[in-house]
Amino acid sequence: MKPKIMLLMAGIAVLAVIAAMSAGCTEVTPGNETPNATANQTPTGTTGAAGGDGVLRIATTTSLENTGLLAELEVMYENTTGVDLQITAQGTGQALELGQRCDVDVVLVHAPPLEEEFIDGGYGTDHRCFAYNYFIIVGPEDDPAGIRGAQPEEAFQTLYQLGTNNTEGVAFVSRGDNSGTHSKEQEIWEAAGYNYTEEIQNSGAWYIESGRSMGETLALANEEQAYVLTDEGTYLSFRQDLELVPLVEQGDELLNRYSVMAVNPETCPNANYAEAVNFTSWLTSEETKQFIGEFGVEEFGQPLFTPLYAPQCTEPPFNCTCAENVTA
Repeated sequence: MKPKIMLLMAGIAVLAVIAAMSAGCTEVTPGNETPNATANQTPTGTTGAAGGDGVLRIATTTSLENTGLLAELEVMYENTTGVDLQITAQGTGQALELGQRCDVDVVLVHAPPLEEEFIDGGYGTDHRCFAYNYFIIVGPEDDPAGIRGAQPEEAFQTLYQLGTNNTEGVAFVSRGDNSGTHSKEQEIWEAAGYNYTEEIQNSGAWYIESGRSMGETLALANEEQAYVLTDEGTYLSFRQDLELVPLVEQGDELLNRYSVMAVNPETCPNANYAEAVNFTSWLTSEETKQFIGEFGVEEFGQPLFTPLYAPQCTEPPFNCTCAENVTA
C-alpha cells in the first residue's frame, strides 16, 4: 500500500476510536488530507453564533479542501483583507445544514438541487456560481465490469447488474453522506432507472457507503479495488497515490458546478452579512477567477477548476449567475 493511502486509512481508524471514546464531544471534521488546509470546526448548537466583525465563518464541500484550492484562497483573502476565515469542510448537505442553523455566514457548495432548496427555504441569498469541473467514474485498470467509455447511466446499470449478481471484482464505493458527490450519484442512479433508497442502498456487499470525505472515499475505493464517482479535481490531487484510473469521463450528467451563497440575514440576523458580501464579490472577481483557472496547471498539467464567466454561466448547462455584483 502506498504511503499516503496508508496514512489516510490509519487516520480513519484513529478517528473511529476517538469518536467511540468521546461521545458528546465536537466531531473532528473529516477530509483534512490537504497539508496546508486550515479548516476549523464550527461549534454546533449555537444558533445565531455566526461570525462577527473581522471573522467570516464558511461551510464548504470537502472537494475544495482536498484539492488544496481552499487553503490558497484563504491565505489570499486573509492577507488582502485582514479578515479571519474560519472554515469547516464537510459534505454539501452538512454545509447547508450549518447555514440553516445560522452557524456560518457563507456556504461554498456543489449540488444545484440542494442549493435551490436552501434558497427556497429562505436560508440563502446572493447565489453566485464561480467555477466548474466534472465528475468521473474511476475504477481498477483492468475494469472487471467493462464500463470503460460508457455513458454514466449505462455504467451504473452495468455495475448494478454485475454487483447484485456477486460478480467477482465488482464493487462500488459511495460517499453516502448527502454531499454534492453523493447527490450527483443519486441523480445518475435515477437516470439509469433505479430508485436509490429502495434498489441501491442495502442492495448487497458490492455497494459500500463510506460516510467520509472525497479523499478518504478514494482511499477506501483504492483499498477495495472498487469503482467510485469522484470530482476530477480531488482525483487529480490524489492520483499519484492511487491505482484507480478514469473509466467514464463523458456525459452531460457529470457536470460539477460550484457556487457561493451568503446566509440570509433576514433568517439569521446575527450573520456577518456585510463580510459575506465582500467575500462573494472577491471570489467572483476577475482576479480571483484567473487564479482559480490557473490553479493546478503547474503541478498536474491542467487546471483543477474552470472559472465561470458571463454570458456562458447564464446558458445551459450552467444556468446560473456569475457576474452580477452583490451589495449589502
